[in-house]
Amino acid sequence: MARPYLEAVLGCMIAVYIFETYLRIRQHRALKLPTLPKPLLGVISDEKFKRSRDYTIHRSYFRFVYEAVTILTDLAILYFKVLPWFWKKSGKLVTKVGLNPENEIIHGLAFLAGATVWLQIIDLPFSLYSTFVIEAQHGFNKQTIWLFIRDMIKEILLSIIFGLPIVAAIIYIVQIGGRYLVIYLWGFMFVLALLMMTIYPIMIAPLFNKFTPLPEGVLRVKIENLASSLKFPLKKLFVVDGSTRSSHSNAYMYGFFKNKRIVLYDTLIQQCSNEDEIVSVIAHELGHWKLNHVLYSFLAGQLLMFLQFGGYTLVRNSKDLFKSFGFNDQPIIIGLVIFQYAIMPLQHLLNFCFNLVSRAFEYQADAFAKNLGYAPQLRAALIKLQEENLSAMNTDPWYSAYHYSHPPLVERLQALEDPDSEQRK
Repeated sequence: MARPYLEAVLGCMIAVYIFETYLRIRQHRALKLPTLPKPLLGVISDEKFKRSRDYTIHRSYFRFVYEAVTILTDLAILYFKVLPWFWKKSGKLVTKVGLNPENEIIHGLAFLAGATVWLQIIDLPFSLYSTFVIEAQHGFNKQTIWLFIRDMIKEILLSIIFGLPIVAAIIYIVQIGGRYLVIYLWGFMFVLALLMMTIYPIMIAPLFNKFTPLPEGVLRVKIENLASSLKFPLKKLFVVDGSTRSSHSNAYMYGFFKNKRIVLYDTLIQQCSNEDEIVSVIAHELGHWKLNHVLYSFLAGQLLMFLQFGGYTLVRNSKDLFKSFGFNDQPIIIGLVIFQYAIMPLQHLLNFCFNLVSRAFEYQADAFAKNLGYAPQLRAALIKLQEENLSAMNTDPWYSAYHYSHPPLVERLQALEDPDSEQRK
């Protein structure tokens, strides 16, 4: 039997993989360059450059293997009709435990649980190698195997506690949605997004890391003064023990309306030599807030989700589509899975567009910090974080344009030195 829809999806998946592999080859060549780009000569030490080069090349080789295994697995699952086979097996399991497989919510949850276990098994060797070989060899990993296992168990339990009810709700909404299905689905996911943004930092993140108030001192005073000068409603200022798992550093903010919080990784505090460098990073983050980047990104994400649900409603009743993938019936959760495969090329294109916008936002946030007088400190902080995180010093322009949500260091430093950088869009 002809399977035109399946063949089209497989063809698109292969085309995307070939294109992205070409970009990875270009990036790999850039990573292997033996010298720093001219703007970083004398700025980045030779020792840090060598370590960065070794680390990024190691990760690049790993990525080639990981992506190859992923595409081969996905192609095999679709071509050899593993999905319909697994759907039938999950139905039999439901029957064995005394439940009704005709109940699509129960059947769908059983399928999802099995698929989640399978994905965990497939991904586990790669996670172990990434954490305990690559990250360990290059001085980043701080986890023990027991901490790794404990985190994995927590993630599985959270998937059960939150994931299964969410999927059950989505199946139910599709069953009763009728002509207003898109609005119901989007409304549910919108409320869910707001809920998760609220409870994640308060209830979920503390399960993995310890958050403590930033101690009184010069750094705290400077951050609070900066927030006050910008009328940022800072309520709490935390330090998170990121060093228990990794030497990578970061800082972020979260919260709604007048209940904002800032979180500093302890590694960021350790890596920056003075308080003003850390404050410059916070000034950059506050620039995102002041310029409404977080709001714009959230609204763009919601619009994309609405359009995706609209597309799903157009194809979910296509019997030929389901038959092409080996299904005689039209299970709701399977329709969602097939739809995600079908729109993969479009999803990659949209991700590219979002990265373009994200990079523009990063330039604007840098310019915001510069206009506050933090250009030298931000420049020093960016260089230091690039060195300490062993980020890529040489980048291929095509690869970075397609994949990077943040501009490469060279471009950010040049923008900070540009007298008209505050006008950059």
